[in-house]
Amino acid sequence: MTATYRVDGNNVVTSPDAAGPWDRRMQHGSAPASLVTWAAERIPTAVVMDIARVTIDLMRPVPVAPLTIATEVLREGRKIQLCEVKVLADGVQVVGATVLKIKRQALTLPDDVKALPIELPSPEDSHVEDGHAATSPFVRSVSMRAARGRFGQAGAGAIWFRVDHPLIEGEAVSQAMRAVVAADFSNGTASTLDFRAWTYINADLTVSFSRQPVGEWILLDGESWIGPDGAGLAMSRLADRQGYFGRAVQSLVIEKR
Repeated sequence: MTATYRVDGNNVVTSPDAAGPWDRRMQHGSAPASLVTWAAERIPTAVVMDIARVTIDLMRPVPVAPLTIATEVLREGRKIQLCEVKVLADGVQVVGATVLKIKRQALTLPDDVKALPIELPSPEDSHVEDGHAATSPFVRSVSMRAARGRFGQAGAGAIWFRVDHPLIEGEAVSQAMRAVVAADFSNGTASTLDFRAWTYINADLTVSFSRQPVGEWILLDGESWIGPDGAGLAMSRLADRQGYFGRAVQSLVIEKR
């Protein structure tokens, strides 16, 4: 099984390569984020729509184990669709997500409304981050290039991410899936705290799109805010080679090791 998941109807087989850095029995957050995005994209719409927002609540640690998916359309309209995706493990819900889609339509915009360009090195001109594969099986499926700072080191970083392996067996990796996989690395891209002394696991993830990304590489231009009472925020501006297209926010659970 070369992909992270094999899906048969509502049943999901999980590869060991889905595991994250905190516990090899539990999945990296990027893995279920890609799964719920894929499931939402498969829900038909009356007209062509693109994902505008994905909100994922990680209700419990997601085990590296068989899963079940359940989907429901909460609001069906001419301009939007709001759908819900649930992921269950052994009958218990571990992930809840809502996905908002907006009707795709070509617009002629004013001349002063332009794409916001990035002023950071390209993936080819950025530092190769090759020392993190040992921290998590899932990380081995993702390439990283540091345009500013370094991944997992204290300080605001800007890191390019590329998904290098299939996520759903027999299915292409969509552009929205690429974005949510990268976005779940926000807490490591702008890690204010030392990973060796602190854990800062995200309890959720919200990714908002102004347009669909283009190409394989997704940039996270990140920062973190850490509060004094056990909570924090990891935030990233998302970009591709053409410029910025979205934002990601994670709520962090901060604990001393």
